[in-house]
Amino acid sequence: MRYLIIGAGAVGGTIGARLAAAEHEVTLVARGAHLAAIRERGLTLRQPEQERTVRLPATDRPDSRPLPADTVLVLTVKSQDTEAALATWVDAPVAGGGTAGERLPLFTAQNGVANEGAALRLFARVHGVCVWLPATHLEPGVVVANGHPHPGVLHLGRYPSGSDDTDRAVAADLTAAGFVAPVRADVMRWKYGKLLGNLGNGLQALFGQDIPEDLAERVRAEGEAALAAAGIPHTDRHEEAAARGDLVRHRPVGGEQRAGGSTWQSLARGAGSVETDHLNGEIVLLGRLHGVPTPANAAVQQAVRRAVRERIPAGGYPLAELTKLLG
Repeated sequence: MRYLIIGAGAVGGTIGARLAAAEHEVTLVARGAHLAAIRERGLTLRQPEQERTVRLPATDRPDSRPLPADTVLVLTVKSQDTEAALATWVDAPVAGGGTAGERLPLFTAQNGVANEGAALRLFARVHGVCVWLPATHLEPGVVVANGHPHPGVLHLGRYPSGSDDTDRAVAADLTAAGFVAPVRADVMRWKYGKLLGNLGNGLQALFGQDIPEDLAERVRAEGEAALAAAGIPHTDRHEEAAARGDLVRHRPVGGEQRAGGSTWQSLARGAGSVETDHLNGEIVLLGRLHGVPTPANAAVQQAVRRAVRERIPAGGYPLAELTKLLG
């Protein structure tokens, strides 16, 4: 199989570069300065044990050539960019007839739990991926992946449930590329567990590493209550820790530890949008649907939107301002 990585940032860049190093045919989808850098000098992947630069085809949209029929689409854009990415690629022609939406498998290697439903409106073959992959993208053409001895764990399975031969084939390719890739018939249960962990992303973007512990526990407790009211199963911290073990430990790269997660990186890059409304906002939505108060998650949403709008630096939001929002 060959791979089209739609969103060659921290997660997509790591997956694409590792697959390419394992001699798979990979095309990267990127935009702006990042796309220009990849075209000019390749994609550089920095890891604890090595640095490598791979030169791969890169684009920002389909062209007139049909996609090969053995292409796997891997969606790695942030959740707020999902609908635009799906619309861009759904009608791309495929060799032998038909379109990508009709014929090709789409893997959603993204935070959040709404991407799969959005994809299934357009793509017939949707596979969820629960991503545990500590990586950073701040500089055009460069991705830093801190995971060791494996770059990440990628749980994958069919959406809404089950698994198939495509899951197993992709898992084998990812394993050969150095990842841990368990196939899960209940992949969305793992993604909802990851969602609970991601509720702290917005807090990290606001305050950096100095997150008040009581606030972090409050947003998670609201999340657990909302999922319980909605009857949505999820993994817990103990199950996740047992599955992760020592497979992915954070190691410094070039003497530096990872500065922050995906939402922090969006603020640090001045990306102009963040995924908070698809993380904390998912809990707020479920709370409103099922009568569960979620004021802390709603406050995080509001504060992060202000940080984006007013270009407040990552980690520079005043704690007193969030305290006001919490009443």
